[in-house]
Amino acid sequence: MLFDQPPVVRVTVEPRDALDAHAWPGRLPAVQQLVRTGLDLGRGVTFLVGENGSGKSTLVEAVAMAYGLSPEGGSIHSRHSTRPTESALSDVVRLQRGLGAGRWGFFLRAETMHGWYTYQEREVGGGGRLHEMSHGESFLEVLRTRFDSPGFYCLDEPEAALSFSSTLALIGTLHDLVRDGGQVLCATHSPVLAAMPGATILEVGEWGLREAAWEELELVQHWRRYLEEPQRYLRHVID
Repeated sequence: MLFDQPPVVRVTVEPRDALDAHAWPGRLPAVQQLVRTGLDLGRGVTFLVGENGSGKSTLVEAVAMAYGLSPEGGSIHSRHSTRPTESALSDVVRLQRGLGAGRWGFFLRAETMHGWYTYQEREVGGGGRLHEMSHGESFLEVLRTRFDSPGFYCLDEPEAALSFSSTLALIGTLHDLVRDGGQVLCATHSPVLAAMPGATILEVGEWGLREAAWEELELVQHWRRYLEEPQRYLRHVID
């Protein structure tokens, strides 16, 4: 028996008939696949890549909550809430924890980080300084100060606040985190971030979840074609 496992080894849904397959989020192919077969998470970084509405953020949110993290972001100690919007999936997701793994975790969620900054300012101090920074600078500060311990890290579209160079810096942070024993589950639209060496990529779509190489991703193929000839796409959206 291995006693040196990552924080989360496997994700399942129990009971398997708890979600209505005709209502959201149970009708999402990715969620249906999770119900049927579960999801194994390996060491290092796992990226979920897919279109808006495919379910990648829903999956990350549910796993984060099952781990004990606030749906609005922060560490295992954060308990702030503004307006609950989490799906029913979080109630039925079950995690197989890794033997010998630490319990530390952090959820970085781009759309709710402003509220987490305010929570930090009111409850523990320090959030005001984050509010004084630009959106990207505050994200980088959180990465620098919070992503420094072995544990489980969930990220939902972290590139939303980051420039190209800052996204590269995030890859460096994730590399250091993994080297020191951290595990990451990240939903992203960024072909830059998804190109991180050694990462596992799961493409999310009408097929459910499928492992893919970076160069095979629809996301990467579209960006390549767009950069080669923008008018190929723009002619369909601009009269």
